[in-house]
Amino acid sequence: MSDAAAVQSPWQVARIVRIEKRTPRVTSFFLQPSRPFAYRAGQHVDVRLTAPDGYQARRSYSIASAPESGGVIELAIEKLDDGEVSPFFHEVAAIGDEIELRGPLGGHFVWPEDGNGPLVLVGGGSGVVPLMSMVRHRAARNSSVPVVLVFSARVWDEVIFRDELITLDDRQDGFDLVLTLTREAARRPADYSRRVDVAMMAQAMARLPEPPGLAFVCGSNAFVSAAAQALIDAGVAAENIRTERYGI
Repeated sequence: MSDAAAVQSPWQVARIVRIEKRTPRVTSFFLQPSRPFAYRAGQHVDVRLTAPDGYQARRSYSIASAPESGGVIELAIEKLDDGEVSPFFHEVAAIGDEIELRGPLGGHFVWPEDGNGPLVLVGGGSGVVPLMSMVRHRAARNSSVPVVLVFSARVWDEVIFRDELITLDDRQDGFDLVLTLTREAARRPADYSRRVDVAMMAQAMARLPEPPGLAFVCGSNAFVSAAAQALIDAGVAAENIRTERYGI
């Protein structure tokens, strides 16, 4: 992050006001920042923890809530056994605790306010988090922009935000959900039980009334590389694909 961005996004204290289990390894922490916090769907924050001896650990987490969420931001954090920050949230953090955060950060991987036609969103595991912010933003605005979300998870119980996404899909208002499970059979008729590939991307885009103006892909490095290539092979121009990666 540039020095200019750091000046614009100083550290502030945020209080945990709610905690909600999402999957066996993902929990949402709802934070109330101490200062006004306006953001765009798709942005992220930096979180900083300071130990009693002064040691600090920082991690970036995407915002899952919509900008219309009323000032409380949701971070859906996956527990990483060898992590420095996520175990604190999962094992120590409690409602009422205060943490330091900085943001919002990121201007490339955000909901396109100026349109750009239908959107394809592709998420792997916890990579769905910033895409969920976009999906919720669309719903909060009663937007008519056609959106298809392809969400890859290992098993049904690891589909983060599963019930909410299925409810939004059932509204049939231009949002389509495609789930693909890589270690379990598909549970819904139109879903898949394999890794993302070009045929899946082509079939997902066929649900849109016209070719997508933009595609957003988020997940691990390996997932993003495979999904982005599948989108390109399915006809999406590389310059219309925005990616965000994490991990190895």
